[in-house]
Amino acid sequence: MPRSDNYEAIVSRGEYGVLGPEDDCWPPMAGMVPSASDQFDWEGDLPLKFPQRDLVIYEMHVRGFTNHESSETKYPGTYLGVVEKLDHLKELGVNCIELMPCHEFNELEYYSYNSVLGDYKFNFWGYSTVNFFSPMGRYSSAGLSNCGLGAINEFKYLVKEAHKRGIEVIMDVVFNHTAEGNENGPILSFRGIDNSVFYTLAPKGEFYNYSGCGNTFNCNNPIVRQFIVDCLRYWVTEMHVDGFRFDLASILTRSSSSWNAVNVYGNSIDGDVITTGTPLTSPPLIDMISNDPILRGVKLIAEAWDCGGLYQVGMFPHWGIWSEWNGKVSLETFLVTIFISGCSHLGI
Repeated sequence: MPRSDNYEAIVSRGEYGVLGPEDDCWPPMAGMVPSASDQFDWEGDLPLKFPQRDLVIYEMHVRGFTNHESSETKYPGTYLGVVEKLDHLKELGVNCIELMPCHEFNELEYYSYNSVLGDYKFNFWGYSTVNFFSPMGRYSSAGLSNCGLGAINEFKYLVKEAHKRGIEVIMDVVFNHTAEGNENGPILSFRGIDNSVFYTLAPKGEFYNYSGCGNTFNCNNPIVRQFIVDCLRYWVTEMHVDGFRFDLASILTRSSSSWNAVNVYGNSIDGDVITTGTPLTSPPLIDMISNDPILRGVKLIAEAWDCGGLYQVGMFPHWGIWSEWNGKVSLETFLVTIFISGCSHLGI
């Protein structure tokens, strides 16, 4: 792939877990404006395109992977810290890393005192996207360097170095909801642009909550699905990622608010009485992704259920190219997950 200079970053707080001016958890954020001179040299990097059946995937939290002193990395808790450990992963037989959410999010979103543990709460996992086109800036050792370009280049460097070692990079992406919460949540972006377009709303304006996180992204609205496709294409073409794992992917199959077959397909459908949130057998968004000339060539993995009770494991509309996360979780895995979640306040 050629050199690239199309990118987007969010400029806000520069250091993970540190409050903004006057102890503000939501300080003003701004988008950077790219310069023609700001280019990243990919050194001829090309996608590896391993068959999915041959993948040995290591699911990874970028900060948690190297933040503890035992990792002995020069740049703990960052994209560069992961690069330092790529050779170790290669020795283990790993040929694909799946990065837990790296889209820009606010780890201080739920910042409050925890009287039980005597410390403060963080959004450690990051499943609460603020900007879908920007890498998490505070996972970068560069901080606010060059108005966020440092973070972008560090993410690209991670992908390039992984590819050099024969390791693909898949992103865990969260298109089922955003950080704007319900009808009482903060207005950060979509709610201020067109609330009824970007979110699935009830007749009186309440937010449907199939995500369990306050809102549901209106994925099959024509505008929203084009936004999602554009975003995915961006991460493939500009950031060179090899695929995506879609969090609560069943939401991507639900009908949009004010469903209208003419608006969605261009013609009416006999007997079309679909209501908001109804599961669709041929969801337009999944159709678009599956038939996109760029996206159909990358890994597409669905977490095939949502918090509204829609369970599609073995039945997700796949167009012959999607994979699924298995829905069965062992007791041991569940207990380990709970333990790790309880320890997340340590930042490890």
